[in-house]
Amino acid sequence: MADAPDPANNLPAGYVPPQVWEWAPGNGGQFANINRPVSGATHDKPLPVGKHPIQLYSLGTPNGQKVTILLEEQLAAGHAGAEYDAWLINIGQGDQFGSGFVAINPNSKIPAMVDHSMSPALPIFESGAMMIHLAEKFGAFLPTDTAKRAQTLSWLMWQMGSAPFLGGGFGHFFAYAPIKIQYAIDRYAMEAKRQLHVLDTHLANNRYMVGGTYTIADMAIFPWYGAVVRGETYAGADVFLNAQEYPNLLRWAAEIAEREPVRRGRLVNRGTGPEDQRVPERHDAKDIDVVLERIRATQPA
Repeated sequence: MADAPDPANNLPAGYVPPQVWEWAPGNGGQFANINRPVSGATHDKPLPVGKHPIQLYSLGTPNGQKVTILLEEQLAAGHAGAEYDAWLINIGQGDQFGSGFVAINPNSKIPAMVDHSMSPALPIFESGAMMIHLAEKFGAFLPTDTAKRAQTLSWLMWQMGSAPFLGGGFGHFFAYAPIKIQYAIDRYAMEAKRQLHVLDTHLANNRYMVGGTYTIADMAIFPWYGAVVRGETYAGADVFLNAQEYPNLLRWAAEIAEREPVRRGRLVNRGTGPEDQRVPERHDAKDIDVVLERIRATQPA
């Protein structure tokens, strides 16, 4: 029988997992205050409701961007019913634990949405479910061909299942954990690179995730994987993961990033970057127009 691991080699040295885990509020480093081991509301706070049929409650993280990119793509494609109000949910301040938000998303994670074009109004949580609903609602970006639809949903579900290893795994230990743990970083870097290779291999023979058809799968995958290889998510991660090894993924990411609706959607509910380059709330197209004009004015001709 192999010898038991020496607790002196644990991190921190001497740590031994207790028989029953107990929560120590504040543990976990950066963003620890947004996590807790129970669900439900912590305070009463109704959600605002704007003038448009689609009410989005979100933050401009990769999961939030997925939905705003789709809404902006639908508006650009002429689907006026996709007009929406996007309200900022500040997860650092615990907005996701307000009673109104928990009522439409018991999981207390962004984004969440209510479709008021239906009676009764339809609440939806989980970004993938929201994207499917919106794509089917407007008949756009989710193919009706059986094979292409299956491929689109397969890649959408791939993103939903894989991204936690990229974000909560690699991203957390590489960028946010209070200490650098080689074991954790190595473990998740290996998985992150495997996922990047999956995408690069597929995109070697496909312009988009579903052949030549731009779909919700592209919109879902780009804010996570496209942003990482472009160096836009975790500082230094593109170099650390040697993103140049994935030319097909970089080609795809560059094309997606240049789409005007993608640029617009990525600004909505943004919580990082220069304040004058954010759209904290979106209630009309001009809310984005003003910020885009400001950004373009600072760029070289």
